[in-house]
Order: sequence, then structure tokens, then C-alpha cells
Amino acid sequence: MLTRLIDFCLAHRWMVLSHLAAFVAIGLYVASHIAIDAFPDLTNNQVVVITECPGMPPTEVEQLVTFPLESSLMGLPRTEGIRSISKLGLSMVTLVFDDAVNPYFARQIVYERLSEARSRLPETIEPTLGPMATAFGEVYQYTLDGDGLSLMDRKTLHDWTMKYQLRTVPGVNEVNTWGGLGKQYTIEVEPEMLQRYRLTLRDIYERVRENNLNFGGGFVEHAGEQYTVLGLGRTQSAAELESVVLREYGGTPVLLRDVARVVEGALPRQGAALRDGKGETVSGMAIMLKGENGRTVIDRIKQRLSELRLPSGVRLVPFYDQSEVINGSIRTVTRNLLEAGALVTAILLLFLGNFRAAMVVVLVIPLSMIFGFVGMATFGVTANLMSLGALDFGMIVDGAIVMVENSVRRLGLRTDGSVHEAVRKSAHEVARPIVFAVAIIIAVYLPVLFLEGLEGRMFRPMAITVCSALFGSLVLALFVVPVLATFAFKHGPEKRESKWFKRMRLRYSQSLEFALRHRRATVAAGFIPVAAALISLAFIGTEFMPRLDEGSLLIQTRKLPGISLTESIALSTQMEKAILEFPEVRSVVSKLGRPDLATEAMGIYEADVYVLLKPIEEWKTAPNKEGLISAIAERLEKIPGVVSNFTQPMAMRLDETISGIKADVAVKIFGDDPQVLTGLADRALRIVNTIPGAADTQAEIVTGVAELRVDVDRAA
Repeated sequence: MLTRLIDFCLAHRWMVLSHLAAFVAIGLYVASHIAIDAFPDLTNNQVVVITECPGMPPTEVEQLVTFPLESSLMGLPRTEGIRSISKLGLSMVTLVFDDAVNPYFARQIVYERLSEARSRLPETIEPTLGPMATAFGEVYQYTLDGDGLSLMDRKTLHDWTMKYQLRTVPGVNEVNTWGGLGKQYTIEVEPEMLQRYRLTLRDIYERVRENNLNFGGGFVEHAGEQYTVLGLGRTQSAAELESVVLREYGGTPVLLRDVARVVEGALPRQGAALRDGKGETVSGMAIMLKGENGRTVIDRIKQRLSELRLPSGVRLVPFYDQSEVINGSIRTVTRNLLEAGALVTAILLLFLGNFRAAMVVVLVIPLSMIFGFVGMATFGVTANLMSLGALDFGMIVDGAIVMVENSVRRLGLRTDGSVHEAVRKSAHEVARPIVFAVAIIIAVYLPVLFLEGLEGRMFRPMAITVCSALFGSLVLALFVVPVLATFAFKHGPEKRESKWFKRMRLRYSQSLEFALRHRRATVAAGFIPVAAALISLAFIGTEFMPRLDEGSLLIQTRKLPGISLTESIALSTQMEKAILEFPEVRSVVSKLGRPDLATEAMGIYEADVYVLLKPIEEWKTAPNKEGLISAIAERLEKIPGVVSNFTQPMAMRLDETISGIKADVAVKIFGDDPQVLTGLADRALRIVNTIPGAADTQAEIVTGVAELRVDVDRAA
């Protein structure tokens, strides 16, 4: 069967080349439209339920919101786990589904179960689903700086203009706001006046609500026309609101301004954003829809932002652009592939000793990569550091080298007959060995395709790409290389063999004869490096995934849990000024607490500090990132009340999404008594600190936050 296929291809050479050209055109189109990422998406398939609980302390959130939701959501089909966190005014429940579950189906069944759980929740509490995004979905972040508008006006501009413009960008799932002051009108009541006019706060609430509504009255017909009836009762200004009638007192209407004043103020907040030690600013974050092409979406976001007209004195300054990481990773992979291709080409020219033969083999490399891109597109694999970085050109050209070398040998020995016939016999001789050799290599990668969970998400893209490229190299070696050989060697191969190669072959022959004469000693000697390699495994460090240099730092900071937002902002500003003392730092942005849409569960005592670095050629403090981190950490240790942990933006988000904790290794202790848990956590921290290699160790503080409790005396 195999030989008949080879004969068919050799008999229809132009048809094979035309089909190859068509495949190349399709492959190039697929390659130009394939999704590009810095790293494979390792996020598990999860749905996050976010519930805002204004004013509720963490214990009440846990008992009245989180526990009812978590217990109601248990038992959903094909769930792998469920975890939750309760903070001041916030509940977050995360459900992890099997990777094979359609994410939209997962969100649907969670939403259906939430409809059942609503009856168990307090009134006005409404759970919502988090964005349809992954850990790497926060693709573009920026700040609105400048003195042209106040902090409140900048937030209003972002929330009511920019946010809605960006949400229309294809591929953007959500746009979040961090920091700033939300505008509201506050009614400040004077208790003495309430007592004088015999009013309660409830009376004021009801009167304002009733007098701040528009209403419809249907329609009326008059003079052959129909008129829509609309009652305009909604207030348009603070002055109109102050004119709301609360009641009649002694024949005189009591207005709202008689007992209170309406002022413009800021909404209570649990977060803030700072930049470059200059104080607060407003930060925006575009979140990409799961499964979209990251680089394409970022380009669309930049295009839309460039079309916006900002007020005078306000400028948009990006501080996190994931396309920089993506482009850097792709440049690294491209450079490595080109260098590998050049090295393979040089070696082929050197050892084959035939330029035309070497070019036929080299042509297999880009054609096999096209097969790899088609396989990636078929199975939904993105082009990233793992999927492309694992390509081995040496394995790819193995089959083609055997086919071409045997053809050159056959053509060199022939005394009569055509080139076509010599190539055909040569292909018949080595076809089966080539199939077996490549099939064995592919078989090595097959178990990787059946990995599940995090391991599967990590290594399956690599296996798919390599297997697709190897399959392509096998097809090319069997059916295309012989066709190309008939054209390349139309006038016979170049009969040239270098003297150094003859000497090398002679030395090899002598060494082979010596090894065959001393077989036992040769086998015994072969066990020595094998044993040494096995022993060395005990001294080699292991890591699940390679560290990707994202080009910037992220410092996770923690202060005392009972700290106020004002003091937390002051400490973070002090930290930013300290970090900016280093000449390697270009800019610093701090995000405290949580944003408007609570995709984060951080408290106001926690902050993520983005440190943007200059090119490494301009560094003076240290020659590498590790040295710079040590220097910054030493400087931050001088600021009391702050604990720091150094990581990178994407690495931190991945750790948090997969395990719920922003760390490489974490110890979770479960129990009912917070005091006992705190004691055990301190003991665990002391033990971890004794382990060599442990850095930035810290324990999460879960108790000790000051409370002002109002204990009702029901008997009184």
C-alpha cells in the first residue's frame, strides 16, 4: 500500500506539487489568523458568583450569604470543587467544573441554581455571575491622570463614557473601574429638626422616594389626535430635591430643606488607585472574553481609546499592556526557531555535502510547521511559548534526511536507468523504516494528550503541535521529498565527499570494530553515564512550568487588617516613593482593595503594586531582576507595618485563580475556631521559614480587626 502511494505520487508529480501549493496557501492563512498568547491558558473551568452585601461584616456575610449560596450550589453536575471567601460587604463563591464542560453551559446551570438560592438570602441581596474571562483576561490597564478634572469627575467620565465605549469592542467582556470617587447626593438630616416636626428617618426616605419618580398615565384622545400622558416627578437638581414636601405641620408644608441639607458627596468605597507617589487616580481595566485572541483584542482596545476625545488636562496613561508580553514571547520563539533552522541547515550542508540535497531537506522544516499550525487551529491551540517552543527541527527532518541520503546513494551507484526509477527504488527501501521511526517518536507524545487537569492544559498544546508537525514531516518525507528529489537530481547528484568526512568515517569504522570486539566492556561503559544521570536527578531542582519574564514586577503588600483606607493610601504612597528611588523603575501603580465590580476579594489593607521597569541595559542597581528585587525588598523593609511579596502580574493572577491564593506554595488549615487557626498558622509560618529556599513567607491575618458592636438590650 505504501509503495503504491509513493509510485502514484511519482507518476503525478505536478499534481502533488499543485496540491502542496494549495495546502501551503491554506496553511499560511490559518497561521496568520491563529490566536497568539504568551503562555497557554492554565485556568481551570470555573464560574464565580459575586454578591455585594453593603454594610455587612464578614461573619454575617459568611452566615447569611456565603453559606446559603455555597450549600445551594453543591451537587451541580461535573463540578470538581467549590470554594468561597467572605469579606466586609462581599461574598465570592467559585465553582470549578470539569474542563470538558462548556463554559456557557456551566454558567447556565449555576444561574438556574441561584434562582433557587435567592429565597434563602436577605432582601435586597442579589448574587451575580463574574465575567466570562480567565486569569489572563486582564489584558489592558490604564489610569486617567491630570489636573483637568477632579478625582470624582474623572471617575464619572470613565464610568459613564469610556467604559461603555470599550464594552462595544469585540472580544471585550467587561471594563472595570478601580479607585476614584463615585458621585452621589447625600441627605444630611438634623436630628433636632426631626424631633421638632415629629418626623423619622423612615418618613424622609419614603417621601423622597415617592416624590422622585416619573409615571405614565396612558394616553388621551383629543381633536382627532392621541396624546401620551407622562408625569414628570423626578428631581433634576439638589435644589428640587430640597423642595420635596415631607408633611404638613401647623398648616405649613415642611420641606426637606427645613430638616436636612442635600450635598454632593462620594459613595463609600473599598478600594483606591495610586500612581507614582502623587496620590490617588482612577484606573481602568479591560477584561477579555474567554477564548478570544489576546493580541487582536488589545489592538482593538488601543484603536478605540485613540478615537476617544478626553477633556482638556486629562490624559490616559497605560501601565499594563499584555501585548508587550505576548510580542516578547513570540519574538523569543521566532528568534529561537530561526536560529535552530539556520543551525540545522548548516549541519545538513556540512554533512550531506550536497547543496541541492540539503535544500530539499531544509524545505521540510517550514512545510512541517504549516502542518503544525493547521493542527493547532483544528484543536483550538494558541501560538505561545509552550506550543511553539517545543518544536525540534532535528526530529522533523529525520525522515527527509534518510529519504534524501538514500536517494543520493542510489543515484551515485546507478550505471543505467532513469533518475525517476532510482528515486522510486530508494523510496521503497526506506519507506517502512521512516514510518516506524517517526511513529515511535509520535507515540512518545501520545500519553501527554491524555493528561487531565492543570497538567493537560499545560502540556497538551505542546504535544498537539509536535505531533502535527511530525505527522506532516512523515507525509512530506514519504510523498513530497521523492518528487522534489526527481527535480533536484535531474542531472544526477554532485559526486563530492570532503577529506575530513572520509577521515571521520574511517575513525568511526575503527571505533565500531573496537566496540564489537569488546562488547561486554562497551555495554558496561555505557551504564556508567546512565547511572550518573540517574544519581544526578536527586540534585536537580524541579518546577512545574518555566518562569516567564514578563518585563515588570508585581509587589503584593499587606498591612494590618484594621487599617483605615486613608492610612492605607498614605502607606502605599510612601511605598511608591521608596520604589521610585531606584533608577531602574519607570513608573509605579498601586491598586488597593477591590474595584467596583468585585473581581478581586482584597481588603483595603491589601494592595497590588505594579512596578514598570526600564530596559535592562539601563539598570545600575543590579545586573539582573533577582538582584533588583532583593534591593527593593530591603528598602521596603524599612517601612513599618507593611509585608511584601514579589511576583509578576500574570504569574500572580494564575496562582490566585487556580488555588485561590496568590502564592507558589500555600498551606491551608481548616477549623471552626479562628483563634486556634491563627495559632496554628503562626506555627506553620515558623516551620516554613526554616525551609531553605522559602522566600516572602507570610500568614494571612483573619482575626484582630476592630469592631464597634451595638448589642440590643431587648428587656429595656
